[in-house]
Parts: sequence; C-alpha cells; structure tokens
Amino acid sequence: MLVESLAVLVLAGFVGFAVISKVPNTLHTPLMSGTNAIHGIVLLGGLIVLGMGADGVLNKILLVIAIAFGTINVVGGFLVTDRMLGMFKEKPKEQQDAAKEAKK
Repeated sequence: MLVESLAVLVLAGFVGFAVISKVPNTLHTPLMSGTNAIHGIVLLGGLIVLGMGADGVLNKILLVIAIAFGTINVVGGFLVTDRMLGMFKEKPKEQQDAAKEAKK
C-alpha cells in the first residue's frame, strides 16, 4: 500500500510539472492564484482528518505539515491575486500628477 501511494505521488508530481511547464507566462499568475485558492480544499481536508483523530504520530506530523503548507499556499494565492488586481485599479489623481511630474 505504501509503495503504491508513493508511486501515485511521484507520478502526480511528474504530470503536474509537465502541465504547468506548458502554461504561457501571461496565464501563469491567474492560474496560480486560482489553484492556490483551490488548495483550501486540502487545508480543510487536513483539518477534518486531524480533528477526527488520526492514528499514529507520523500521520499527525504529516497532517500538521500539510496544514501549514496549505495555509501558506492559500494566503499566498490571495496575496498574489490582490496584487494582480491592484495593477488594474486606477491611481488617485494626486499620484498620476506626481508620476507625470517625475517623468519631466
């Protein structure tokens, strides 16, 4: 069972790398922020399994690591999305005037 699970993990890593490497740069940020938000499902699943009382110390350690990485990924995804959307917001009039003065 462990060998089969490790084989699936390794193959999923190769498939994920092959798929992501084919994404053009212009689509990478929106795709990344969306998939990081989906990572919240992993976070929720880890919390549920940990709350139900996982057996064994190793399982609990792996769950805590998965929850920590999931949290970092979700927060990072939302920060990237916020920064990306901030690029499309119109700047206040004062900042536009200051930018024009700096160009002169």
